[in-house]
Amino acid sequence: MIDPKILVGKPVIRGTRIAVEFIIELLSEGWTVSQILDNYPHLKAEDIQACLGYACRMMKLEKVYPIPA
Repeated sequence: MIDPKILVGKPVIRGTRIAVEFIIELLSEGWTVSQILDNYPHLKAEDIQACLGYACRMMKLEKVYPIPA
């Protein structure tokens, strides 16, 4: 969900103020899904999957340009 009034419009998990980028960061730092759910019990595994899906969709939209020689 994106709402300019919540975290300056950063995408968040629906019904929370937890940014998608925060969950992706935790995963990149080696946190497991279980650790995230233990520390944020109001989240569900589906929320974390949704964050990964969102990140994937954003990566697919990213344009890659060749570096000039």
